[in-house]
Amino acid sequence: MELLLIFALSAFLGLELISKVPSQLHTPLMSGANAVSGITLVGAVIVAGNTSNGATATALGTVAVALATINVVGGYLVTDRMLGMFRKK
Repeated sequence: MELLLIFALSAFLGLELISKVPSQLHTPLMSGANAVSGITLVGAVIVAGNTSNGATATALGTVAVALATINVVGGYLVTDRMLGMFRKK
């Protein structure tokens, strides 16, 4: 029950913080979020590669690697596209 409360509070806090960010700061914040996602990817690789955890942990680690990779690549593509809007043509 405590974890559900922590999740709900963090979701509410995240929504409030994101809605208050001015548009000029979105690209730098996305780059920072991509760096955090990269750290998540490293952790997922460690979990997936550790064979002593069992088959379930390895499977979940593999899924985490796939999802974190999609998040990192997608974040950098969106950031690159946003930065492209400010380039002179």
